[in-house]
Amino acid sequence: MYKDFTVHTRIYFGEHALDRLSNIEAERAMIICDPFIVSSGLVRHITDRFDRCGIRYSVYSDVVPDPPVEKVIAGVKAALDDKPDCLVAMGGGSAMDLSKSIRKMAEQLDGSYRPRLIAIPTTSGTGSEVTSFAVITDNEKGVKYPLVAEDMTPDEAILDEELVKSVPPAITADTGMDVMTHAIESYVSIDNHEFSAALAEKAIEICGQFLLRSYADNRDSHARRKMHIASCLAGLAFNSSSLGLNHGMAHQLGAQFHIPHGRANAMLLPHIIEFNSEIDKHSRSKTAYPPCVRKYCTIARTLGVQNLNEVTTIRALIAYMEFMLKEMNIPLSISEMGVVSEGEYMARVDAMAEAALADACTATNPRYPTKEEIVTLYRKLWK
Repeated sequence: MYKDFTVHTRIYFGEHALDRLSNIEAERAMIICDPFIVSSGLVRHITDRFDRCGIRYSVYSDVVPDPPVEKVIAGVKAALDDKPDCLVAMGGGSAMDLSKSIRKMAEQLDGSYRPRLIAIPTTSGTGSEVTSFAVITDNEKGVKYPLVAEDMTPDEAILDEELVKSVPPAITADTGMDVMTHAIESYVSIDNHEFSAALAEKAIEICGQFLLRSYADNRDSHARRKMHIASCLAGLAFNSSSLGLNHGMAHQLGAQFHIPHGRANAMLLPHIIEFNSEIDKHSRSKTAYPPCVRKYCTIARTLGVQNLNEVTTIRALIAYMEFMLKEMNIPLSISEMGVVSEGEYMARVDAMAEAALADACTATNPRYPTKEEIVTLYRKLWK
């Protein structure tokens, strides 16, 4: 069966990329962001330009992490009351997810209304500015729902490293490992193809060269710019090829224990590479390996950790990921985080495993897991 690859989002990047806002064709805009974007003055990067070119705007700043259904409903009401020509999402994944969901639901309620969506990321992690994915949380049920629709993809994305220079090291680490996970999962996905592979490989290469630099010094403009682009490249890759079990499991850790999404992905990544490759510290060489092993070995070569053979290369790749976590002070286990007791965590493992198995991302994992295998992975993650 044939495949297709389309980039739906026009991307503006490089020096002064935000000046694109002065040239948009709109009379009214609604800026969607979180309260910090307003209180820190970051929102002025948008409002000052709108003021100068005469675009009227409102600011909807009721964005919270893991946006719940009720915030989507409130945002839809605000959009339909004002009917702006464009929505401008400014922030991290939560602002992007909320904005996509608001536009989608507003159009469903009023078929004649579809505002332009411009996405401006202030973290280098989600790649959400170029994807058709959004994740909405049902707090009452403690479940995250991934939404996927081609028409949810933003029309434009603006990548300007000025917006990520002030991001603190811990968030740089979490979001940077989210980029790495996006790229790796896309690369080994069963829906991977040559176009998504090229984007994923480049994102992995950039992460290997610039993530630790970006973490160590937020004044390193070159490293910040590179990671901002890597995030977008990885987003384009997984938008076409989807993700895998890593994200399927991470969504549940976020919904149940509010562990930051990038951190949950980072902690799971060594375990998922081991699970998918069927190679652990006790493995010996054999005549045949799962197809994803060849891809993981290519990733290891890109990161400069290729070893003697498949077994030692996979072990080196897992060790590299654990090294990255340690270098950036990301916990390797849930117990290290101190956010939940062992009893409470273990009591929720069964339900999390069921939800992870049903998660849309899990469907394209290179090794399809059983519920029991996911339970084992969650238990391994405890310590």
